[in-house]
Amino acid sequence: MILCLRKRTVIAAVALAVAAVAAFGCLFGDDFAVVYANASTREIPIYRVAREDKKIALTFDAAWGADKTRSILEVLDRFGVKGTFFLVGFWVDEYPEEVKAIAESGCEIGNHSENHLEMSKLSAEEIAKELTSVNDKIFELTGQKPKYFRPPFGDYDNDVVLGARAMGMEAVQWDVDSLDWKGLSGTEIVQRVCPKVREGSIVLFHNNSDHILDALPEVLARLINAGYEPVTLSELIYQGETDANGELHAI
Repeated sequence: MILCLRKRTVIAAVALAVAAVAAFGCLFGDDFAVVYANASTREIPIYRVAREDKKIALTFDAAWGADKTRSILEVLDRFGVKGTFFLVGFWVDEYPEEVKAIAESGCEIGNHSENHLEMSKLSAEEIAKELTSVNDKIFELTGQKPKYFRPPFGDYDNDVVLGARAMGMEAVQWDVDSLDWKGLSGTEIVQRVCPKVREGSIVLFHNNSDHILDALPEVLARLINAGYEPVTLSELIYQGETDANGELHAI
């Protein structure tokens, strides 16, 4: 009986809300309808690109440590592929030579915020400051301006997505998470990543995780053998529209 009453209460509340919206629409006309629709629109980062070919992107977040960065670049070069590295501002400060090495290797550099904070808790002004600082540092070292932004912890809201877009960047997440930061073995990382990759996948790694160098050669060997082509995000992403699941479709 209690459950039934609660269901009825919820249904009644929804009905009242719908009626209220309709009433306001009648009173204020189309302008209200536009404002209401905009207020309820949720902006979604890119999680995957809907492609018919087998291009994919391997991405590496860099926030703490750099011991394995050069070796990752060597592995990518050995397989003749490029990746995208998302760099945090304080990491750029500490490892400027690694930043230059990433750029000189032909890999792409993305923005991962200045301080690796939960971006949805920041004001629009704070978000802009976090992104601008990193862009300026990367440009000073490499002459490149990042095209893509990855929110730390995957945490975002409309202000974060739109803030990045206002600066000429798209927010990018991932559809395949290696979970390498959890200390998984190389074999575990391979077994987690390879079966989940599909056309247009964006794979998340970390540049200094414990067993990234154990896993990466085997991941690349298996994916390339299966016909996949690892490319930078700029080569993967095209102009399009992102659906409710974060999948980018060509216009």
